[in-house]
Amino acid sequence: MDDTLYYDVFEKNLRDELVRVCTMENELTGKLLRSDDIDEKWKELAPDYMADAMKVITDYPTVSVAWAGYMGMAIAKWWDQDWAVFGAWPYVKLLGKHGFDDMDEHIVRDILGIKLETPESEKIEELMRKCATTAIGFIRHENIEPQSIRAFYIYARAVKVMYEIGASVELKRLGYKWQPLV
Repeated sequence: MDDTLYYDVFEKNLRDELVRVCTMENELTGKLLRSDDIDEKWKELAPDYMADAMKVITDYPTVSVAWAGYMGMAIAKWWDQDWAVFGAWPYVKLLGKHGFDDMDEHIVRDILGIKLETPESEKIEELMRKCATTAIGFIRHENIEPQSIRAFYIYARAVKVMYEIGASVELKRLGYKWQPLV
């Protein structure tokens, strides 16, 4: 199997599993909600996110993946609020007072507008943790040599899927639903 096909299959399988997990948690309805604007924003944000995430992957692998889900939630919120304004905002607007370390809390509290340590914020935290743990399990199941090129690309695909999942969960929270185009 060539590498591109290998990465594509990994990404599809992980996406399908995370949609299933989120559906079981009643946070999705069996489909990934998306927007071209939100998907395109990932391409802009990914290099900065990856640079930060790679610094913590060894000590905090779940965090390095989960924060991408929070980032997807923030971008979906901005997309819903006023994409003409927020669509131009840079990656640094997603960081907390302590940079990458408290990105999750900053997004939940300051972007999503949810008080910390409430049932709603704890539900989001649990979902992001569950999805990130699943993603890490998928990565480990591949038995790839650590710090190899293949490991980097598999990790990058997993983080991208987490971003998509976060965006989809937030779109559902905002009342969007999947409808086929007729």
